Amino acid sequence: MSIPVQSEGSVATKGGVAPGETLLKVTGLQKHFPIKKGLLQRQVGAVHAVDGLDFEVKAGETLGVVGESGCGKSTMGRLITRLLEPTGGTVEFQGKDITHLGVSGMRPLRRDMQMIFQDPYSSLNPRHTIGTIVGAPFKLQGVSPEGGVRKEVQRLLEVVGLNPEHYNRYPHEFSGGQRQRIGIARALALNPKLVVADEPVSALDVSIQAQVVNLLDDLQQELGLTYVIIAHDLSVVRHVSDRIAVMYLGKIVELADRELLYKAPMHPYTKALMSAVPIPDPRRKNAKSDRILLTGDVPSPISPPSGCRFHTRCWKATQICTTTEPPLLELAPGQQVACHHPENFADQAPQDTVLLTAAKEAEKLLGETALQESAETSAAVAATLAEESAESAVEAGEPTEPAAESAPEAAEPTEPEAGSGEAK
Repeated sequence: MSIPVQSEGSVATKGGVAPGETLLKVTGLQKHFPIKKGLLQRQVGAVHAVDGLDFEVKAGETLGVVGESGCGKSTMGRLITRLLEPTGGTVEFQGKDITHLGVSGMRPLRRDMQMIFQDPYSSLNPRHTIGTIVGAPFKLQGVSPEGGVRKEVQRLLEVVGLNPEHYNRYPHEFSGGQRQRIGIARALALNPKLVVADEPVSALDVSIQAQVVNLLDDLQQELGLTYVIIAHDLSVVRHVSDRIAVMYLGKIVELADRELLYKAPMHPYTKALMSAVPIPDPRRKNAKSDRILLTGDVPSPISPPSGCRFHTRCWKATQICTTTEPPLLELAPGQQVACHHPENFADQAPQDTVLLTAAKEAEKLLGETALQESAETSAAVAATLAEESAESAVEAGEPTEPAAESAPEAAEPTEPEAGSGEAK
């Protein structure tokens, strides 16, 4: 796709953050919505929509965010674009703390930070023409494009694959995919550095989904955009993302590079999500499914479980999972996991092997193939890590004998995991 060159006077050129440097940094981000009752509207509780997020987004990369409905994905997107006021934590954009900036303080930053909303119809004013909608950012920011706003809006419509003659039409005259393209054109009007896309293709047909996803990919390559894409379609996220964050009940349970996450997911919840992805292979239509069925419903965010929030549905949960919240640690290069008993890795709490009652019930829904595959992969990953540590020791000039001795030690942590499988 060829994107027309933008006029020099329309938007300030990109700068400030080089590709690969941290563009957005989130630390301990929280958002609690108060629950009020009674005549005096006293607060009796709070919905813990987002409850402590830590992650970074590099300039030029795409971070995908997945999870069940109600886990806080959309709230997180609105928090980092400052459409919602955070309850706690900090949000840094280009090294500047924007957590509690007011309207006047955020207005200059709106040029560099835009959002594509989930519903392609409700996010467009039905009383305004497309020209007015896409041209609104120029009016609000006081930008005068060279050649006029009309010419610049028609150029943007052409960029997203629409006819420039659609300038005077209204949103109801377009299909769902075309309305989503209008939302994308509005988000790109001021040439932003960060675009948060909240499920940009969830309301579209499959054929239109492919067009919009390819459009976002092309625009990123041409304009050097940085994306945070929120979705629940794992195949879409895999296609567009460099790194993927998995959310569960307001927290990130796993953050990893795309290939690592799909090849060897470490968190049990991530493994359950991956098992639900259909495989388009006609030869496997009669084969026994290896899908992992989770027991029960997602706990209420008003009163989330103590310890690990996934322990009420996890087949590996032990007593420590109910009392101690696992921190988000980097267990493998490029892969952070918050779990006491991660998949494809040695347990962080190998001494705790007594399963909870909920875990025993969840284990019954797991196929033998899934359990055996998990055990085999864990042993293989442990052996690979031992080999890598030995190679790194040799490259560093350390003696080879200690490196050789470290290999069996790295493989030993898999024994408690196998033992826990026997206990199951």
